[in-house]
Formats: sequence, C-alpha cells, structure tokens
Amino acid sequence: MIDDLGVRIGLDGRVVRHRVGDVRPRAHRHAELEVNLVVRGTASYLLGERRYALTSGTLTWLFPGQDHVLVNESSDHELWWAVFRPDLVAQIATARHARPLLEEDPVGQFSRRLDSGWVRRLSVLFHELQDAEPVDDVLFNTGLAYLLSVAWRAFLASDDVVEGVDLHPAVEAVTRLLRADPDAGDLATLARAARLSSSHLSRIFKEQTGVSISRFRNQQRLQRFLHLYGTGRRTTAMAAALEAGFGSYAQFYRVFREQAGRSPSALRTAAADNDLSLFRDHG
Repeated sequence: MIDDLGVRIGLDGRVVRHRVGDVRPRAHRHAELEVNLVVRGTASYLLGERRYALTSGTLTWLFPGQDHVLVNESSDHELWWAVFRPDLVAQIATARHARPLLEEDPVGQFSRRLDSGWVRRLSVLFHELQDAEPVDDVLFNTGLAYLLSVAWRAFLASDDVVEGVDLHPAVEAVTRLLRADPDAGDLATLARAARLSSSHLSRIFKEQTGVSISRFRNQQRLQRFLHLYGTGRRTTAMAAALEAGFGSYAQFYRVFREQAGRSPSALRTAAADNDLSLFRDHG
C-alpha cells in the first residue's frame, strides 16, 4: 500500500529515530526515497522476494517502487530513517553515480555496512536534523539535502555489500497473502496453498523471516488496526480491533503490548497530545 509518512507542508522530508517497540506500518511503499541507518541491534527487511539481514552500521536505501517491511527486531534494535521528497532527490542526484536514486526500483544491492567513522558522522547529522525540524524549516531542508548527499557518498565508499537471501516461493506467497488479508486461512489452509506440509511451512517461514506465521499474522492485524483506528476520532479501539481480525479485545491487548511495548492507552495519550508519530514511525 502507498503510505503517507506525514511529511509536513514546507519540508522536503522527515527524519525519525526508530526504536524497537515503536509501532510500524505493514508492508508498504511511499513516494519518497528512504534511507535507514542501524545504530544498535539487529533486524531484517523483507523487500519483495528477498530478505536482508540488518546489523549495526548497515545503511539501506529503499525506493518508491519497493514494498518493504521490517521484521525480527532484536530487543535493543534502533535505527535512523529519513525520507526525501522526489523534488529534492531530483535536485541532488544530478551526477552519473547518483542516478540510481532517481529510479523507482533500481537493479542492484542497496544495503551496505559502513565503517565506524561513517556511522558516527551520519548519526550526528540525523540527530541534528531531528532537532532542527520543529524549529527552522529552511535549516532543516538545507540539512536534509546535505544528508542525502553524504549518505549516498558513505554508501558508495563501502564495499561490504549486504546480500539479500531469496525467499522460498512458499514463504513469499504466504507473506503476500497475509499482508493482503491477515485472516487468509489457518496454518493448514496456508500450507495447502503453498503445497507444503504445515510443519515444513512453519519451519522455513520462521527460518527465513525470523518470526512465526502466527506472529507475522498478528503484526498484520495490528497494522490494520492502526489504519482503522487512526487517531481515535472515528471509532473505538475495541471496534477497530475486532474489525482488524482480533478475536477479542484481550487478544488485541496482548499483541499490542508485545509489539509496541506499551498498552493501547498510549494511543489515546498520543492523540490527546497531538503526537501522531506513534502512528507513523517505521522502518
């Protein structure tokens, strides 16, 4: 699905520090070019039919034509992400070496591990931009253009390419089904669709995605809930939870606590404080 990442009018992008437990969108894409820098812990990206392992120091580019979802985060996982509006990318990516940044879904590997010097330099830039965003639009936009240039240079300076692992066709098919409909059949039904035994499907799904089918299913239900609930002005949490596919509010509460590290009351608090980052932050 095409996501609105909440880029404020007048700004050329956003900068966010994501920590494990932040509520993330389901598999999605967006009009903006995105770059991620892992600063702690580990996780994985499911990107199309491939899985990319992320460790500290990994810099990853995500393009507008690519569906992606962050899974299997370690308990200490943190990353910076920034997005850049197409007009800004067109202004900056004028050199031949930067032309991939203009593409919707370029051919190649766009995840590399950086050395500690580049990680420190980029982390400082991310942090300064996060501080500047609510204060000075001109300063933020100028810094965002600089971040885009420096992050691409850091990427080109590294030879440590993160090779994606091809997902088993059955795993790719099941993830696609569950992204489209979290209630797309029980394990036996999914296994029949994938032409595997239930035990074989469960094993290779966990091996390749890092999460169980039931956990992945609940992640998709939770993201459907967030879409339905919004800021809580049009429906109740219970109504949105049941419509999202949770069998009861108790099941929803448990899954929300597991995924977000807080109770659903955080949604009401965020809405009351007009802090919509809880609904938009991702990886």
